[in-house]
Amino acid sequence: MIRNENSIIIDRPIEEVFAFVGDLRNGLQWQSDLLDVRRTTEGPLGIGTQYTSVRKLMGRKMKDSVEFVAYEPNTRLTFRSTSASMPMETSHGFESTAQGTRLTTRIEMQPGGFMGLAEPLIAANLRRWMDTHFGNLKVLLESRAAAASA
Repeated sequence: MIRNENSIIIDRPIEEVFAFVGDLRNGLQWQSDLLDVRRTTEGPLGIGTQYTSVRKLMGRKMKDSVEFVAYEPNTRLTFRSTSASMPMETSHGFESTAQGTRLTTRIEMQPGGFMGLAEPLIAANLRRWMDTHFGNLKVLLESRAAAASA
């Protein structure tokens, strides 16, 4: 089992950060390995909302489907992979702070078969991925706010 957690402070209101992160299609703006994201269910966001995505991972395109299993506006969002390739769960926690919003993200994945042999490599890549992409998210949201106020 691979587990990694990342926490950042984004100088934006919690409602803005939650709304942006909660629409997984926005991932195309801050995750460089993400090639396509489509929402596959109708209605308001909430438990049961589903998305499919395609990302480039280790030189290969990988398709994934996820479903929201927890959805508490401005507090918590959790989605679980419904694809068989590598079971994964991602949880985002949102907390208001004096500096803006603390976003704490935890990713757990269970590589099986051949991928299980590469677990240490996958874990190291996940840590780098989280540091890079959540840094991108922070810069994106804070720079959009700065541009809007200019």
